[in-house]
Amino acid sequence: MSKTWQVYLSGEIHTDWRDQIEAGTKAAGLPVVFSAPVTDHGSSDACGADILGAEDNEFWYDNKGAKVNSIRTSTLIKGADIVVVRFGDKYKQWNAAFDAGYAAALNKPIITLHDPDLRHPLKEVDGAALAWAQEPAQVVRVLKYVIDGTL
Repeated sequence: MSKTWQVYLSGEIHTDWRDQIEAGTKAAGLPVVFSAPVTDHGSSDACGADILGAEDNEFWYDNKGAKVNSIRTSTLIKGADIVVVRFGDKYKQWNAAFDAGYAAALNKPIITLHDPDLRHPLKEVDGAALAWAQEPAQVVRVLKYVIDGTL
């Protein structure tokens, strides 16, 4: 298949799961281009106030940053063929849950990636997903099957 697939990698930023998926798809020779949110936590938090002006009130500081980040996130999710959403166990990824809901509203295929102990709290998100993976290698295998039809 000659199509280049656009895959958006949403969620947890504290582990190398994105690198593992990118390396696995490259090793498999899959025609995939990845995109993601800004994964530098400090930059993501500060972007609104740093670019548009300081804020003394934490609500408005966060609000500015969220809106600037949303320009990137919403644009990349809209352009994605598949959205992979990773939930880690150490931090709550509320933004990832929002990304999953946004992708679902756009009727984008979603693959969730999380440990089994998060199955219950993520049941609604997993219910909207077309696949639930527990390891990055499983995401690579799903992408391989979807893209070239082979196991």
